[in-house]
Amino acid sequence: MAVISGLGLLLVTLAAFSLFSMKAPKGSEAMSGMASAAVATFLVEAVHRYISGDLLGVSFLGEVGSTAGSLGGVAAAIMVPIMMGVNPVYAVVAGAALGGYGILPGFIAGYVVGFVAPLLEKYLPTGLDVIVGALCVAPLARGIAYISDPVVNAAMEHIGSMITAATDQSPALMGFMLGGLMKMICTSPLSSMALTAMLGLTGLPMGIACIACVGGAFTNGMIFKMLKLGDKSSTIAVMVEPLTQAHIVTKHPIPIYGSNFFGGGIAGIGASLLGIVCNAPGTASPIPGLIAPFAFNSPVKVILALAIGVAGGILAGYVGGHFFKKHYAESDAHMEG
Repeated sequence: MAVISGLGLLLVTLAAFSLFSMKAPKGSEAMSGMASAAVATFLVEAVHRYISGDLLGVSFLGEVGSTAGSLGGVAAAIMVPIMMGVNPVYAVVAGAALGGYGILPGFIAGYVVGFVAPLLEKYLPTGLDVIVGALCVAPLARGIAYISDPVVNAAMEHIGSMITAATDQSPALMGFMLGGLMKMICTSPLSSMALTAMLGLTGLPMGIACIACVGGAFTNGMIFKMLKLGDKSSTIAVMVEPLTQAHIVTKHPIPIYGSNFFGGGIAGIGASLLGIVCNAPGTASPIPGLIAPFAFNSPVKVILALAIGVAGGILAGYVGGHFFKKHYAESDAHMEG
């Protein structure tokens, strides 16, 4: 029941975020802003607080990481409106007012400001728009965060705890399912960095997500190379940041997502069996996922997990590439006939 509940809640969450990203006004832009906020805060925290600070003993960099990690809500409230096209002054005003709040309340406040700020700028007289607008946006943003914080955080923490409980009870199974799903999300327009940041995933589930994103990157590379999707630069780009090749991914979703699920799943099994943990939520992406686990595990375990993930990703890409290459050839022959 723990596994069923964990996977069920994860799938419901994915469906909700997917609908928001695809159907909500400027939903995709808002989710991109959330992902950028996760990079600016959680990735910096993971590297500088835990590696540069705790592991290497550089106290200054450790302080940099701790400070960045505490500003997730501020960063989200700034980046989300900016990605939605708002005047940066209003975005910074919203962010400055959200000190002390987490990334999800910051996301919600930033999304609302993304629609309110342009109206203030449109209807207020020139010269007063920035001053009066700033005085209105600041309390609005913090008020939204104050109201939404207990509800959304409780809901996301519950979902995150259920996923963690399911992973602890059935590590290999959840490693495969969670790793596969996270890599599919990593390649889709719905950012895995934004999702894991919202859920506040830590521990083994976050470790699985990190390693799966790295292993699945090689699945993407194999699929792009074997099916001749784009050119060489496209193959490199999809491995580093899949969203840069969204125009290709959306045209060939079945071979890419199907292979991704198995590539991420194999990597997830390796991470779960080795007990890779990561306490930096929001780092589920190829480059952050490669770096962050070193802050919380022995380097030997991380390197072994990455090796398993890369091997599994290449294997899944190779098998998927051959399977779908044959299918594509048959489809072309049928069309010519």
